[in-house]
Amino acid sequence: MSASLHHMMEHPLGIFALLVAIAVLVPPLTRRLRLPDLVGLLAAGVLVGPHCLQWLDAQGETITLLSDIGAIYLLFTVGLEIDLEEFNRVKNRSMGFGLLVFAFGVATGVGIGQLFGFSLVPSLLLGALMATHTPLGYPIVRSYGAQRDESVIVSVGSTILTDIAALLLLAVALGLGRGNLTAAGMTGLFASITLFSLGVVWAIRWLGRRLWMRSITDENRVFLTVLLALFIASLGAELAGVEKIVGAFLAGLAVNSVLPEGRVKEQVIFVGGALFIPIFFIHLGLLLNLSDLAASVNTLDFTALMLIGALGCKALAAVIAGRWFRYSNNQILLMWSLAMPKVAATLATAFVGFQAGLLDATVLNSVLAVMVVTATLGPTLTTRSVVALMEPDESSSKPIFSGSARNENANTRIRAVVRRPLNVVVPISNPDTERRLLTIAARLLKGDDAKSGMLLPLALVSPNLEDARGGLNRALAAARERLKEASVIGNHLSVNTRCLLRLDEDIPGGMSRSALEQGADLLLLGAGRPDRLRNWLFGDLVDGVCRTAHCPVVVVNLKEETETKFRRILVPIKDLSSNAREQFELALRLQGSAGETNGARITLLHIHDPRFNRHDRSWMREELLSWSARDDAEGLDLRIELCEGPGIDRFIHVQSRNHDLVILRSQRRRVAGLPIPASDRTSNLVNQLKCASLVVSDPLH
Repeated sequence: MSASLHHMMEHPLGIFALLVAIAVLVPPLTRRLRLPDLVGLLAAGVLVGPHCLQWLDAQGETITLLSDIGAIYLLFTVGLEIDLEEFNRVKNRSMGFGLLVFAFGVATGVGIGQLFGFSLVPSLLLGALMATHTPLGYPIVRSYGAQRDESVIVSVGSTILTDIAALLLLAVALGLGRGNLTAAGMTGLFASITLFSLGVVWAIRWLGRRLWMRSITDENRVFLTVLLALFIASLGAELAGVEKIVGAFLAGLAVNSVLPEGRVKEQVIFVGGALFIPIFFIHLGLLLNLSDLAASVNTLDFTALMLIGALGCKALAAVIAGRWFRYSNNQILLMWSLAMPKVAATLATAFVGFQAGLLDATVLNSVLAVMVVTATLGPTLTTRSVVALMEPDESSSKPIFSGSARNENANTRIRAVVRRPLNVVVPISNPDTERRLLTIAARLLKGDDAKSGMLLPLALVSPNLEDARGGLNRALAAARERLKEASVIGNHLSVNTRCLLRLDEDIPGGMSRSALEQGADLLLLGAGRPDRLRNWLFGDLVDGVCRTAHCPVVVVNLKEETETKFRRILVPIKDLSSNAREQFELALRLQGSAGETNGARITLLHIHDPRFNRHDRSWMREELLSWSARDDAEGLDLRIELCEGPGIDRFIHVQSRNHDLVILRSQRRRVAGLPIPASDRTSNLVNQLKCASLVVSDPLH
């Protein structure tokens, strides 16, 4: 490393810049590998750490301070986002699960110690190691909007009991090891912890109710006051004899009880999640010495038993508590994954025991190996379990484009579908595609009996962005011109039109809020030219809308000079669910009302299981053909294509060559714990198609 680079990496600003760069650049790469962000941050920490590139020193004052802030911020955020009413309701369950985790952890650690011939004190320290945990997967849970699920609240609520009890056990073990443990000392320790816990919660709530919300109305001062409470509580926890993360968790609970939902709480969570918590994970990577981990292979039996014990005791506690509380399998898996990672308190216990001479290097290396595995496996399982937990039930989903009622005749498979008028918001920014987008929207909003919904063209202007360009007034004038043209187009199409002009700093959020304010049924967007660098760093505008929109989003991908009267439409369907029916309904709307479908063709493409026999294929074909037995499908040429899977992308690509439009459905997902709709497969397919396409995306919530 050159002298100038070495100097930069020793300078606090250089260290901070490198940490921020890692926090910005690494997560997008990790998501492409379908791994949690935490894994990428840990790996980046190992790469730039003292045991690899040697760019950062794990013991440096700057990074240690930032990492400590990240650790307390993690637990503070957990407490800040707990639903207190739900927490009070299930606090007995939290304590019960915490007792199970602590009891099984201590028993496992002591048992391993005795099995390998350790004395009582080191065995107790191993028990304290096994009992602790840090809910690293909580940011993932939060990003999925599942933080109010009872199993999550029970899991994170148990953290306070297990960590306090484990650290008390650590104090007992250290006192026994030094030979200075007295009854008076233990009584004083218990008293100080109890007084601190009650005092910090009471003080923050008292001050908050009497000072913050009454005398401090400036949001910036409230934000700084919240941070002050966090740091004082964390410092007080160490003075009381417990780990600082316990104080941070208590402070989060206390602030949560007095700080209302709003901008300040969002700012507090954003600062921690975007900056300090990623630095904490990077610092964990700096602490990992790969050579030390390799050395643990020499004691593979001990390391393997530690790992099996760490995973097994938490799994056993989660299964017993989950069955006791009658949770689903996904909730039990979520509880296990949140209680699995051994990071902050575990490392603190291990290093304290090592420095006191009560634990040797073998134990320390094994603990590091356990930390790597649990810190990686825990968030990964959290992602899998929370996705399954939040999976929408298709059977209970309500139709979006129509209302339906099942025929009373059991022998009739046809559902009577009533086409209802829709209100469609259409953001317009590109004059080249404005007319075509509005024409498509006009065909979607019409209902039965010539009833028409409302066409809502939206022009959105960002004041700060336009000020930076030096032309806010010019941008507003251009927006009004686009809306004037949209009004003319709406009148020409003979649909009810109401133009909307909005100033909003958040473009995707402004679109979503406008749709919500107008009670829109659909939000129709044109797919702009992709900017891979911008999308990688800051996210795609369409994905931003899909994250926040309350209604379905229809993304229109128009090719050059694409006509808007689609006569041949391809509809790939997965099954006979209501979602597939809505795709078909969308195709019917695009081809017009009853009497306008003469000469039109809709192809339903279904890729079936290779195990389907002739009877199964015949049954599927009849079911799909029955969809055309509707008044508005008169004169429609409905074709059924059944193909044996796999290879759905290839079949769609081949069939699209003979069609004007393909209607796809993108089942929105969240990836790697971040609120990013995952539609890579659909996006790649759309880019390969030669014809136009519509992608329907359901709201995430």
